[in-house]
Order: sequence, then C-alpha cells, then structure tokens
Amino acid sequence: MFSRPTFNSLVIRRSPQGYPPRRTLDKHWKMLSSCWLLCLALLLAAPGFAQQAAKPAATAATFTNPLLPSGADPWSIYHDGYYYYTHTTGRNLTLWKTKSLSQLKTAPSKVVWTPPASGPNSHDIWAPELHRLNDKWYLYYAADAGTNQTHRLWVLENNSPDPLQGTWTDRGQITDAANRWAIDGSVFENKGQLYFVWSGWEGDVNGRQNIYLAPMSNPWTITGPSLKVSTPVFAWERQGDTSNPADPPHIDVNEGPEVIRHGNKLVLVYSASGCWTESYALGMLTASVDSDLLQPGSWTKSPVPVFQQDAQARVYAPGHNSFFKSPDGTQDWILYHANDEPGQGCGRFRSPRAQPFTWNADGSPNFQRPLARDQQIPRPSGEQ
Repeated sequence: MFSRPTFNSLVIRRSPQGYPPRRTLDKHWKMLSSCWLLCLALLLAAPGFAQQAAKPAATAATFTNPLLPSGADPWSIYHDGYYYYTHTTGRNLTLWKTKSLSQLKTAPSKVVWTPPASGPNSHDIWAPELHRLNDKWYLYYAADAGTNQTHRLWVLENNSPDPLQGTWTDRGQITDAANRWAIDGSVFENKGQLYFVWSGWEGDVNGRQNIYLAPMSNPWTITGPSLKVSTPVFAWERQGDTSNPADPPHIDVNEGPEVIRHGNKLVLVYSASGCWTESYALGMLTASVDSDLLQPGSWTKSPVPVFQQDAQARVYAPGHNSFFKSPDGTQDWILYHANDEPGQGCGRFRSPRAQPFTWNADGSPNFQRPLARDQQIPRPSGEQ
C-alpha cells in the first residue's frame, strides 16, 4: 500500500523574509510529482482496475414507501413508456412524469391547471384522475365554490400527445339529472360503453355518501339514469363519528370508486368509513363483464374489507386507491394513501404508497396486508 505524501512530511527551509527559496520549492515539487506518478502507475496496473472503473453504478433493485412525503388520492396512468401521476393538492392540478413510478421522488412535475379565483370550481380541488380517451387526455376532478355543500365534478380536455404540454380546455361540469353533491369521479369502458362512477349524496344534506354509476355518451356527458351501486351497510363501512360542529354528528361513507378488469370480471374497489377515522378501509364489488351494469343485481358486495390498517406495520387509514401495471405488463400494483400514525386524519400526513398484488382463483384481487413504511420492496418488473 502507498500512503499519500503530505506537505507536513517535508521540511522546507524559510528565508529570512519568511518565504522558501525558489530552488528549494522546485526540488520539493519534483519529489511530489514523481511520487504521485508512481502511485498512479501502480494503481492503473492493478488487476481489474480498468474493468471496475468502466462499470456503471448499480441501480437499486428495491424501493421503499412512501413514494412521496405526502399526497392523498394517488392516481397514475401508463402511456407510451411513461407513467403520469397526480394526487390531491387542494389548490391546483399537478402532473408528474416518470418511466419508473417507484422513483417518483425524483420525477419532474408541472402545474397544468390553476382554478379561477372565484366560481363553482374555484376551491378545494380534490381527487384528480388523468385518462386517455379517444386519443385525447381528460383530467377529472372535484371542486366547489368555497363550501363543501357545493362540491361537484368537472373535466378538462387536452389534445397534446404529452399531457404536461398543450392546452387544457374546460369541458365543464359532469352531472346526472339530480345534480347533487359529488366527488371522486372516475371513468371506465366495458364492451364499447363508457361509464362514469362517483361518490355522492342521495339528497341535499350531508350524512351518507353512496357510490353511483351512469352511462356516458362522451367523456364529459352523462346520459340516462344513474344507479346507486353501493351504500354503507356493514359496520366496518359505517365508522364516521365527527367532532366538527359544522358537520352532522355521524357520516356513513362509501367513496373513491375505482374499477379494474380481470378476465370476465369487473372489480369495483372503493373506500369505506370516514377518512378521519382509523377504520378507513377498502371494500369491493364485483360484476360480470357480460351483465347489465346498470341493474342492481349485477353487482355483488364483499361483506368484509379487502384492505385495511395494520398497526404493526404502522399503516393507518389506507384508502382511496388506484391501480397500475409494471412497465412490462406482468405485475399488478395497487397505489393508495395512508397515515404513519393513528389520529392523523384526512390532512397533509397522508402519503402515497405502492405494493404488488395477485389474484385469487375466483378472479378477485388479493391485496394481502399493507407493507410497512421503509420496507424494501422489489421494484416493478421492467422498470428502468
């Protein structure tokens, strides 16, 4: 081994004026240069040095949750080699773009829409979803005029191939004939028919949120009557006591509906109970792709939650999920938000998390238990 020579190991005579003579300095610099050249030559000649120097830095094969420090109602879509991600900011619509969703922390983002200063869609921008329909981009979101009672659903359209570019055009409010309180809108297609699904009130007063489904004639227009697909009936769906004097003393909640297809089955996963409680969990309804989706008997509800909190893993109030596939299409993943501690409610502590899931023999998803924060998780197959 060779140690690096230091200036402290050299004795340099100083002139009466305090500066070393020029010839003395030249002599010592030649000594230093010779020593460094010798060290460098021996290092380059060492076996395997060239191969090690040329080897690129290894890419981490795992990631940990959360994907971002905070962000509720996470959503992603994969298109032309990129994931486009969004979540509730409350004040605008922001999109992230990345080839590797597990590396979301390093992905660039852009505010693509800012609400007007006033009006019916000016406040409380919630639960955005980005969809690719008929070769155009659509951003669905919930917003209000400054009070919760005025929450409704809206959509923007963009012709650009890249949703972070181009111009977003306001396509207005999406509503059925009742035009009541509504949040958490999503779309899906089955057998050539486009459907809109959302969470809403049956009347004009807060107290219970149901899941509704209606056919669409285009990405911004509901046509025909809506069906109440789900209402809170089980005890685990009805944990919703409140302490805010402005709210009812208790609210039953079904919200955040998302539909995924597997084989000949449609699976509608929704969030149940109040997000301000630790009981917030995921429920499930299933229907055959061949059934009339607007008939109540077509949907079967699971009597138990399919994904819920795990105190041992420090994952509390998991909910408002979406789904994505790995880049190579071989794996299914669930994307959801959760809290790290009990009592953190529906605020800024919620953070987006992802984990893979499999399918049961009956065609239903098997989400297993939430994975603990900071647990090493193999990255989605095919990620770069």
